[in-house]
Amino acid sequence: MKFKLLIIFLFTISCSVQTNSSFKKSSYTSSGFAYVYNDGDFSNKIVSKKFDNMELLLGHNRLRAGTIVKISNPENKKSTTLKIKKKVNYPDFYTILITDSVLQKLELSAETPYVEIQEIKKNKSFVAGKSNTFNEERKVSNKAPVMNVKIDNISKNKNSKKVKKKIFSIVVAEFYSIESARNLKKKLNDVTFNSTNKKLLIKKKKKNSFELILGPYKAVNSLKNDYIALKDYGFEDLEITINE
Repeated sequence: MKFKLLIIFLFTISCSVQTNSSFKKSSYTSSGFAYVYNDGDFSNKIVSKKFDNMELLLGHNRLRAGTIVKISNPENKKSTTLKIKKKVNYPDFYTILITDSVLQKLELSAETPYVEIQEIKKNKSFVAGKSNTFNEERKVSNKAPVMNVKIDNISKNKNSKKVKKKIFSIVVAEFYSIESARNLKKKLNDVTFNSTNKKLLIKKKKKNSFELILGPYKAVNSLKNDYIALKDYGFEDLEITINE
């Protein structure tokens, strides 16, 4: 009975946080891992719709087709603006579905394709112009002898660049009141994460804005397990951040 009451409490808190979040934001924003499409996942019904990996395409499980989205790689500051091609189902852990062409364009890590996305309110002519640019880029790249250049760049990167291990955290919820954040932190510690080495921390963003954060994570699988556990408690607007 006590456990059921706790679930109801957590669900209520989760709903109130979502309401506050949507009230403050004029357009959809999120951060986390991108799901990189492949045909095998469509065949195995892991994703619900088919995409062409040769094209720069996005899919989302909440935003409708035609929504304009800016997708960014925060590590190298590369970004591109595209329409959502299809509304599609994919595993809940991921924040957006992308094709391999988007992965390559933004130079994302195939192992940890971390992205930030933001809905952009623009007119249709703006998007058409961007799409034409992408098509022209593809035509040029198909004609150009790029293989040798790519091999040389990879070789240089291996010799001169040291890959830094990324560390991530989960933003569980955002609150106007620090007392509400402390209350939820205590409840979650009592039930879920008291047997792990992960810490629930409260971070003050600005006046009357507090985030409850779980982490840090070096392994994506560990992060994924806790992310899914939080989803099971009713938290919908979870975000994954890279620790500075």
